[in-house]
Amino acid sequence: MEKLLPRFLEYVTTDTQSDPYSKTTPSTEKQWDLAKKLVLELHQIGMQEVSIDENAYIMATLPSNMDKKVPVIGFISHFDTSPDFTGKNVKPQVIENYDGEDIVLNKGKNIVLSPDYFEDLQQYKGQTLITTDGTTLLGADDKAGIAEIITAMEYLIQHPEIKHGEIRIGFTPDEEIGRGAHKFDVEKFGAAWAYTMDGSQVGELEFENFNAASAKIQIEGKSVHPGYAKNKMVNAIGIANEFLSLLPPREVPERTSDREGFFHVHHIKGEIEKAEIELIIRDHDEGHFDARKQLLQDITDKLQKKYGDCVTLHIENQYRNMHEKIVPVFHIVEIAQEAMESVGIDPIIKPIRGGTDGSQLSFMGLPCPNIFAGGHNFHGKYEYVPLESMQKAVEVIVKICELTAIQIK
Repeated sequence: MEKLLPRFLEYVTTDTQSDPYSKTTPSTEKQWDLAKKLVLELHQIGMQEVSIDENAYIMATLPSNMDKKVPVIGFISHFDTSPDFTGKNVKPQVIENYDGEDIVLNKGKNIVLSPDYFEDLQQYKGQTLITTDGTTLLGADDKAGIAEIITAMEYLIQHPEIKHGEIRIGFTPDEEIGRGAHKFDVEKFGAAWAYTMDGSQVGELEFENFNAASAKIQIEGKSVHPGYAKNKMVNAIGIANEFLSLLPPREVPERTSDREGFFHVHHIKGEIEKAEIELIIRDHDEGHFDARKQLLQDITDKLQKKYGDCVTLHIENQYRNMHEKIVPVFHIVEIAQEAMESVGIDPIIKPIRGGTDGSQLSFMGLPCPNIFAGGHNFHGKYEYVPLESMQKAVEVIVKICELTAIQIK
């Protein structure tokens, strides 16, 4: 466990931000920097069958130390960080024995991590927190997961008295832009099931996620001198605004929770002759998800009829709710639940308001629930992770390996 913190600090200071507009895999060249370090480290701790392919997907094996045959299981995390906020020159701060008060992340910029706003901080009083310096994200999503998996594997190697079957681990690029599982070789991985270590607060155990799609609306206008524009000008910006006004105003991320779906407009740009809206669609219920996509089409049709052939809609499905693939093999959730309880954690079983590599992998034949990695406030300057939560994640991984060997006949 003593290597967990320095291991994590080294990972987060390597910039691995992904790029949704890139066509390569990985989407950024700099992701290779950490990928190559991880391969070297896996060799150093004694993992077997360590490999990295042409797209930077990493796999490795911890061989079984048992006489009987038990299922091969896996643990997966991603090494890219979100394009939503810079991951360059991360300067993590280690706050020991947190006193429950405001944490000044950056005095010069007056950036403060406060429990008055981020109430979850209160549950970590007395613990060690790793925060940002207020100018970057931290990267606990999901470098905490990588550090936890490698530390757990190292612990099992150093403690052969703990019996376990064959364990496979996998690290992926580009999860943050929805491509983490796209080129993951499930057959090569060879596990009966796996767990993504990509959740948030300690105790999270998730096997439901959003159905997800992205949408792009493009609007073509006509520019005419405003003094002579009557019945001639077509203002693409105005039509874009009208499109947005027809979306349900309360069905947005900042006004929804639990299993409530939403539309999230994340980019808009425009001028009179051309405007573009980019948004994502999310819903746990497949019927509601389809209805959301249909609403976008209905709005497009309405504006087409009103303004002529000037609005186009492109929808791309991203991932589906893994629930239907996990329920038939629900014992894999029960093992994780028992593992948490046995190390003193109360499991928090809830739907993911997002997605993980596991949601796609489940539909590729690798059932893959999601387990906490410990971090909070992902994708921004207020991101932090308690060291004790990461330590508990390591214990959970080790216990899952042990329980699988004991319970599965």
